[in-house]
Amino acid sequence: MNNAKPKLALALGILCISIFPILVRLQLTNGLISAFYRMFIAAVLLIPYVILSKKFKLPPTRTTLLAVVCGIVFATDIAIWNIAIQKSSATQATLLANLSPVWVGIGSFLILKNKPSVNFWIGTAIALMGMVTLVGFETFAQLNFDLAFVLALLSGMLYATYILISKNILSRVDILSFMSIVLVSSSLFLALVCGITEENFSGFSNTAWLVLFIQGAVCQLTAWLLISYSTQHLQATRVSLSLLGQAVLATLLAWLFLDEKMSWLRIIGAVFLLLGIRITFYNKPIGFKKSR
Repeated sequence: MNNAKPKLALALGILCISIFPILVRLQLTNGLISAFYRMFIAAVLLIPYVILSKKFKLPPTRTTLLAVVCGIVFATDIAIWNIAIQKSSATQATLLANLSPVWVGIGSFLILKNKPSVNFWIGTAIALMGMVTLVGFETFAQLNFDLAFVLALLSGMLYATYILISKNILSRVDILSFMSIVLVSSSLFLALVCGITEENFSGFSNTAWLVLFIQGAVCQLTAWLLISYSTQHLQATRVSLSLLGQAVLATLLAWLFLDEKMSWLRIIGAVFLLLGIRITFYNKPIGFKKSR
């Protein structure tokens, strides 16, 4: 099978989610309500289309329940990550949340038939080294083992869980039906959580509403339709590691629009991160040929 389309979809999806950390850093709304509207707005945009076009097909009960669990897991991940990034530095939250490829690799080894290759582990090591360099060694050395640390670490585990479950479901369900169930279940779950915690669902500025719409339409709906398509056709381990590429784009966008500093060390980190991702897509095992 030609993997060009799934790879292109993955690249475009990563581009769409790369603007999310920039929007979160603006802190125009708090983490929980931001997570709710990200899922709710995406659901409002998608559900009418799948109903009117009759593209929604309800999967068997067990698969539907798994998709609902997938939605709750993803919703929890987004909410926790939003809170973590607002309660600590964005770089610390990004670093810990992006440990997800390690968890996906371990999960794939334990539960999936398609085991991670040697190239995946080599690429993961190089990419994580690049990630540490990108966010700064001082950030890594000064990690605060507080609530924000735990939340960011948990976010990476939930992210990995979502990718592994969705990989399993997407082998049996079409993308639009899967995304519809995920968005509805996650929206209802987050609405309940926001209600319990007495969050305000309105009263935001026009700028805040615009940011919330972009998060839902671009960072969630467009991005995850593309990423779900690539997950359907590519190995889960490759998809999870490729998602680290958002850190490179987010850093570039932060430099362009938030006046964050760019240094040669960060550029080198970005190069290593992208190199690690590229290695996972190299099919031949990396190593030295044995001499006769």
